[in-house]
Amino acid sequence: MVYVDSSVIIRILFGEPGALDSFGSFRDAVTSSITEVECLRALDRMRIVNNLSDEAVTVRREALFRLLEGIEKAELSGTVLRRAGETFPVALTTLDALHVATAILLRDERGEELKLATHDVAMGRAARSLGLAVIGV
Repeated sequence: MVYVDSSVIIRILFGEPGALDSFGSFRDAVTSSITEVECLRALDRMRIVNNLSDEAVTVRREALFRLLEGIEKAELSGTVLRRAGETFPVALTTLDALHVATAILLRDERGEELKLATHDVAMGRAARSLGLAVIGV
């Protein structure tokens, strides 16, 4: 099972260097229900800051929805919120804490090995310090 962070999807959408080549081969991919919102906000920021054309935004939004179709969404439950509010071994933003908490709880609930795919260094460090395998950083 691979937990996919929004940073992985954003790199793919924008064709950024270092995008995970293995993304398409993930069989049991899961992400948080907040990932769609994060990615849409990133697209909107890029539209404004980088003056993306309507066509460029449309193409990327379509690609985002196609990518997300094949990924299971984990709901943002009270358990996830409580875990994200607890102490982590490294400093994390709120959204990063929600992603790491979701990944940890999924691993524990399902009793399966889980890898966290991210390009966020702090998130990767936090996940590794909590026993998760990390790819992408």
